[in-house]
Amino acid sequence: MNAFEQAMKAGTLRRRDWHRLALAAAMTPWLGACAQAQAVSSSAEAAAGPRWQADPFSLGVASGQPQPDSVVLWTRLRIAEADAALLSQSVPVVCELFADAALRQPVRQWRMQTDAARAHSVHVIASGLQPGRHYWYRFVCGSATSPVGHTRTSPGVNDAVDRLRIALASCQHFEQGYFVAHREMAQRELDLVLFVGDYIYESTNPQYMLRKHEGGVPKQLSEYRERHAQYKGDADLRACHAAHPWVMTWDDHEVVNDYANDLDRDYTDPKVFLRRRAAAYQAYFEHMPVRLGPDANNTSQMRIHDRMAWGRLADVWTLDCRQYRDHQACPDPMRGGGRVVVGCDALADTSRTMLGAAQEQWFTDGIARSTKRWKLVAQSTQMSSSGINTPLGRSAFTDGWDGYPQARAKLLGNLAQAGLKDVVLLGGDVHMNVAAQLRVQPGDEKSPIVASEVVTTSITSRGLGEKLLAQIRDSNPDILHARSDERGYTFLDVKPEGIATQFRTTPNPAKADGRIGTQAQFYIKAGVAGVQKV
Repeated sequence: MNAFEQAMKAGTLRRRDWHRLALAAAMTPWLGACAQAQAVSSSAEAAAGPRWQADPFSLGVASGQPQPDSVVLWTRLRIAEADAALLSQSVPVVCELFADAALRQPVRQWRMQTDAARAHSVHVIASGLQPGRHYWYRFVCGSATSPVGHTRTSPGVNDAVDRLRIALASCQHFEQGYFVAHREMAQRELDLVLFVGDYIYESTNPQYMLRKHEGGVPKQLSEYRERHAQYKGDADLRACHAAHPWVMTWDDHEVVNDYANDLDRDYTDPKVFLRRRAAAYQAYFEHMPVRLGPDANNTSQMRIHDRMAWGRLADVWTLDCRQYRDHQACPDPMRGGGRVVVGCDALADTSRTMLGAAQEQWFTDGIARSTKRWKLVAQSTQMSSSGINTPLGRSAFTDGWDGYPQARAKLLGNLAQAGLKDVVLLGGDVHMNVAAQLRVQPGDEKSPIVASEVVTTSITSRGLGEKLLAQIRDSNPDILHARSDERGYTFLDVKPEGIATQFRTTPNPAKADGRIGTQAQFYIKAGVAGVQKV
């Protein structure tokens, strides 16, 4: 129990401490959309339920996908052995929402049932809220009360907004470091956390282990649930979820490394692999503050791509670069997934796609119609080219955008053709900080810069060696900054006149007592495509 939770239970928290500590603290069936929970009106009804022997709220609370009138509120009951009799029961849970950090101004309550079919997870679509407002929430189940979480709604879609503060994060391998980046993020004044993939890792590597995964490589639903629960057991991650609403997409390690659509690296029968993917997607939904779960008609599918407006200041897209993509080009017949290739003719195929035709069209149409000052496009990896010039030709890593160069050229070409300004691509995956210019033809100075790119380093996952990274920098003049030797997150301060970017990092590996500093700063000026060193 942290200091905030202790003060909550003891009733010793002073009014002026509530906001500071709240920021640093810490259902519907999974088949289909979350429905509105039934409203309740009394504390007595909220307290009705089991008498717990162990705290069922040990995985914390979270919020996400803010809209002007709603936000998703999440928790999952973690039922200990002492309460094992409840595992087979449907359990009542009440969610309470307040307009103040002192929890003296109740807004609404919702009552719902949860059970083992959804791992006793709870998703509440808290609707009917005011735009641009801060709220505090908690869950009550019988004798147990959760930690308090802080969240907020987005501004009205036509509201004038002078600021959007984002923490961009990715790649948090539990074994390879501690979540000190989340510790700092929890204590910052942020509007949202934008997480772009690899929330959990299915893999292990004893060579880089600072702490150990429980269990083996997950393949079944119960195993993915346990992996998610272990990650949510980290106090710094719980605190960051409790402090801010999150907007999320995924990459590959939420299922298995380098999977592409229905194919994994072992060339598993697609029918068999899709059952594994369905289990991973279900476990993901059960542990995240997201609105939609697996598709009722096809449980191996789950929509994660979305669009959110932040007043008139920004549109924010989250794209799915895994579920709909074509398989990697020029694969190794012995082991699939990504690899470095030279002279791969398939890369010239204009029909190959990273996003899938439907998502690509949805995004192209949406961004062309956007009237917001900034168009922020969050996707899981690096879009700027990182190939290396060799005597045999230019290399390409087939799992990234270099492996789908025609799809990249089409996407950036559509931005140029539409005359769009102030487009910023935000990514992760590559375990390094990157600031880059984006052109339809990478590295060609005759091809105009059409967008800016900011890629965040990993929370913990180790990066490339400096020798290889130096070759990447030398071969790619569009990359203005690339460092893979530090871990952390990226802070973006979005204002009408420009975006200030700070790469906040700690030396590799991220240690439990690690300190975060600023590695580099860049600025993106409104009306001028491209990043500028500060």
